[in-house]
Amino acid sequence: MDWVSIFDADHRPTIKEIRDHLGQSTTLWDELTSYIENSYGVKPRIDFSTCSMQPGWNVKYKKTGKALCTLYPMSDFFIALVVVGAKEEQEVSIGMEAGMFTSYVKKLYENSRSMAMGRWLMIEARDTSIIEDIKTLMRIRISPNT
Repeated sequence: MDWVSIFDADHRPTIKEIRDHLGQSTTLWDELTSYIENSYGVKPRIDFSTCSMQPGWNVKYKKTGKALCTLYPMSDFFIALVVVGAKEEQEVSIGMEAGMFTSYVKKLYENSRSMAMGRWLMIEARDTSIIEDIKTLMRIRISPNT
């Protein structure tokens, strides 16, 4: 059963329920969320979205009002939405050309449209190399505390 069917707008999931739903990607989730919470000193916020791109409950991380990422639990993986703002595009583009990112994230970036609010990357987190890419994109967007 899919995430939105299990956890509708009236059933807010707990962190434990989110982790249980993730199945084999729980370790990747824990790695990324621990990094965010420890490096940026922020706590997760569970929100419900009616956005057509990815409806349902998600986990948001913000630092000083600026989004670090939004995580969308799926069955056996999760999606991380990372926005590359206009101010970060040049640094990310240089990193892409220098081979700092996986070919998967590079392709997502190249195929995304640059808009006034930046590029919205919906990254499927399925292995540790992708988690490292997500961390790098967040560090470019906002420097961690540590």
